[in-house]
Amino acid sequence: MTATTLLLRNARGYAGGDPRDLLLVDGRIAEIGAAGALAATAESVDLEGRFVGPGLWDAHVHFTQWVTQRRRVDLGGTTSASDAIDVMARAFDAGFPLTGGVLVGYGYRDGLWDEPATLSAIDARFGEQPVLLVNGDLHSAWMNSPASRQLQLRPDSDGVARETEWIGSLQRFQEASELPIDLFVQTADAAAARGVVGVVDYENVMGVDEWADRVSQGVTSLRVDASIWPDKLEQIIERGLRTGDPVDPEGLVRMGRLKVVVDGSLNTRTAYCWDPYPGLDAHAEHACGMLSVPIDRLRGLLERARANGLEAAVHAIGDRANTEVLDTFEAVGMKGIIEHAQLVREDDFARFAELGLIASVQPEHAMDDRDVADRFWPGRTAGAFAFGSLHRTGAELRLGSDAPVAPLDPWHAIASAVSRSRGDREPWHPEQTIPIDVALASSARTTLEVGQPADIVVTDADPHALDRDELREMPVSATLLGGRFTHRAL
Repeated sequence: MTATTLLLRNARGYAGGDPRDLLLVDGRIAEIGAAGALAATAESVDLEGRFVGPGLWDAHVHFTQWVTQRRRVDLGGTTSASDAIDVMARAFDAGFPLTGGVLVGYGYRDGLWDEPATLSAIDARFGEQPVLLVNGDLHSAWMNSPASRQLQLRPDSDGVARETEWIGSLQRFQEASELPIDLFVQTADAAAARGVVGVVDYENVMGVDEWADRVSQGVTSLRVDASIWPDKLEQIIERGLRTGDPVDPEGLVRMGRLKVVVDGSLNTRTAYCWDPYPGLDAHAEHACGMLSVPIDRLRGLLERARANGLEAAVHAIGDRANTEVLDTFEAVGMKGIIEHAQLVREDDFARFAELGLIASVQPEHAMDDRDVADRFWPGRTAGAFAFGSLHRTGAELRLGSDAPVAPLDPWHAIASAVSRSRGDREPWHPEQTIPIDVALASSARTTLEVGQPADIVVTDADPHALDRDELREMPVSATLLGGRFTHRAL
């Protein structure tokens, strides 16, 4: 980006104290002084006592799917299979846009449905019109027969496809759906308007290439760490890319980590656990969930990545998956990230810090899935979404949304992390809250110090002074990325 010099006057930090001026030069914080003490050498902006903090990151997104959500029927409030079908039918009758000829919905959560999804019900309602309903956790989808034929899938007898086969099909379907670049610009700008300066994108694509192309077309309001999945690992190695390498001329996109998904999800009852799910035969094949990647395969992937300068992020949701992944990182002697860490055994909490592993967590999931967890992980929820336990045992936390599973809005994640409540409900396991300073630090990569990148969020309020709901709706006046405004409402 073009070098800039900008003076921010009369800014207050979250920690209190007198107003200060910040001089930003060539994308970094060059000087900090008392208000009025620094001479303006270029543009000067008076923040009038507003609050400044480090720019925010979302540590886990599926960006294209977040963009695509605008083209999917919203099933977030549905309460049964019949309800979901009715919502889809009304959308179809109203002329909702199709995607490649398919009517696509997103966001149902069937973990608490008393009426199960059936192929006969969805086939009877839509005839030959292909209809696809994507689960809110992205780990399964319910479809009618025309949709399964078009997607070349073999769902089970109820019309539901799960885990590996479905996730690969979703990616192929997504790649075949053209999305205008304007949608990416608008979505990135909307994130910047909430104080976001960067995202970690875990889409199963060659993200370094897609994002470099997007930047060249004007998507310039975010930094991006673009991950790869195992099927792209050898291509990245052949290109000599290592984690942290810049891949675009503007320096916005960096090579991210190898992402490996070893188990499923809670809502789909495929998270890999030590104990069987209630209502399932303890001797059934997947009574305790399932591994998507065998552990010996995971070890081989981590060793291959480490040998070639690539760090790793491993999806583990069930408590047995977390144990196995911790064991594997320890055996390989490699630091990295465990994504989600939703259910953890008491003996395993301290191992995150001992092994130098980061816990990348999504606090909104605790609010979305508290009832599902109570139902399918009974007696174990003290260790579910246990951000407090992870923090107290020394683990480094990073907060994210998993968008589109939850909105790409870090203030939602921060509010849920410090309150463990939302709406009119009482806090769920309040012992697992984390302090506001920890939540803020876990949502940023920089600090407000001389020499740091000038990635800054300007807010109208001090986060320490807000209650839960005010924090969720934090008014953001400006966001700066490398010293330039990506959002400005001053």
